Amino acid sequence: MNITTERSQELWHDLQEPGAYEWWYFDAEDKKNGLSIVLIWFGGFPFSPYYMQHYEEWKKGKTAGPPFPSNYSGFSFQLYENGKETVNFIREGSNGLFESNREEIGVRFEQNRFTYDQEQDEYRISVDFSFPARTRKISATLVFKPLRRVIYSKKDGNNSGHVPRHQWLLSVPRAAVEGSIDITEGRSDISRRIHVEADGYHDHNLGTMPMQEYIKKWYWGRAFSEEFDLIYYVIFFKNDHYQPVSLLMLHDNRSNQMRIMEDVAFSEHNFSRGVFSPLHGRVLELRHGNVLLSIHQHKVLDAGPFYLRFASTISLRADGEHLNGISGISEFLNPSCLRSKVMRFFIKSRIWRDGVPSIMYNQYNYIKNHFDWFRK
Repeated sequence: MNITTERSQELWHDLQEPGAYEWWYFDAEDKKNGLSIVLIWFGGFPFSPYYMQHYEEWKKGKTAGPPFPSNYSGFSFQLYENGKETVNFIREGSNGLFESNREEIGVRFEQNRFTYDQEQDEYRISVDFSFPARTRKISATLVFKPLRRVIYSKKDGNNSGHVPRHQWLLSVPRAAVEGSIDITEGRSDISRRIHVEADGYHDHNLGTMPMQEYIKKWYWGRAFSEEFDLIYYVIFFKNDHYQPVSLLMLHDNRSNQMRIMEDVAFSEHNFSRGVFSPLHGRVLELRHGNVLLSIHQHKVLDAGPFYLRFASTISLRADGEHLNGISGISEFLNPSCLRSKVMRFFIKSRIWRDGVPSIMYNQYNYIKNHFDWFRK
């Protein structure tokens, strides 16, 4: 896994390898009002059961044509209010729904897009989609203004660097986010507007082969506080002879100094799993010299057979200081279940594939929609 912060790497790579993937991730968190937003654009959706089914059939010679990443593009939008899911939308389709280019940073999927204004150094997001399965319509405009960037790069040294290309681009460690989200429920024309004034984060990932063939598990998280901002990243590979990649970035907001720690000692505790969620540690520890980071992944925001997203509480010991109660977002990924036909069947309940009817998707959202009404 290569790590970079080079701005040019944020351009669309137009990967052609079967099973390749690329995504652009944005999140924003307004702690004061209990608001959390996650938006992702995919050019090659690595978690698509349709993509992985095509890939497996092609590898086994059951279909002649290889799967092209652009035919499995996508967009996802999640909104949480006070720790509860308000919107969880994942849409997928062929290359006619996806648009980008190699000259300008930006992506469009249907009417959902982001662009980058280099002169103003800001990302502009425009979202507009209908969610028929939940009888909702969502529109949003958001501006991500980077508060800082960092210069860093690290090449994967496993197998003397002769490894498949997977890359994490840390684009914006922290941003100021402003804008609004409009939610229209049912068939009425009455909408609810949510004003957004939040802290944000943005990164970009890509790979030239399916994740489940190379990556074993992946922990990532970020948190902001008055004293420190932090990002951690730990990835294990399927090849047990390969060394994991572990990284901790710690920004002291008082001195404006960034510390980047490599080869961080990592441990996980309090293991848990669900019927449709992978085995994972609920308590994580990262240690490097006199820095100790403890992450308590206490509240599940979203769960699936291959990943979990948490609201986390973090404690930090650094340079004689001890800070408790730092809140942030953390994620866990174990892509191995994408090989399972059974799990791919259940994952289809979460994804709306353009032009493909799905009883699982309709039933899942019918149940969720009625459950949401009972909670109101």
